Amino acid sequence: MSDMLQLTITTPTAVLVSEANAYAVRAEDESGSFGVLPGHTDLLTVLPASVIRWHSRDGATHYCALRGGLMTVENGRHVAIACRQGTIGDDLAKLEAEVEAMRAAETDAECQMRVEQMRLHARAVRELMRYLRPGRMGANDASMPMGAAP
Repeated sequence: MSDMLQLTITTPTAVLVSEANAYAVRAEDESGSFGVLPGHTDLLTVLPASVIRWHSRDGATHYCALRGGLMTVENGRHVAIACRQGTIGDDLAKLEAEVEAMRAAETDAECQMRVEQMRLHARAVRELMRYLRPGRMGANDASMPMGAAP
C-alpha cells in the first residue's frame, strides 16, 4: 500500500485535478466534514456544493470549489470526484464565498421549482373541479338516460 493518494477531480468536460502525490484529502458530505488518508476504506458519497482541500507531498494546501458531485475512494489510494462544475484556487475565502453563492442559487432554484409544482397542482385541481361540476356533460353521464340529449 502506498503512502500517497491519487486524487482526480473531473467535470463533464475537463480534468480539473490529477494529483498523484496527495497525502490527505478533506471533503464534506451531508453528514459533515471528513478526511481521507492513504489506506482509507472504500467509500462512495454524494458531495454538496463545498470546498475540497488536499495536501500535496511538498506540504502545499490546494483547494477546489465544487458545485456538488460524487466522490469515491478505492483500494485505499484512489480518490475520484466527479462534479458538475469546479473551480481551482488558492484563495480559500473567495472559494467559500463562491460555494455559498452556489448554495443560494440552488436554494432559489428549489423554491422556484416548488412554486411551479404548486401552480401545476392548483391548475389540475381547478380543471378537475370544472370537469366534475354538476350539470356538465360527462360529470353526471350515469344519471342521464341512454340517447337523451343534455
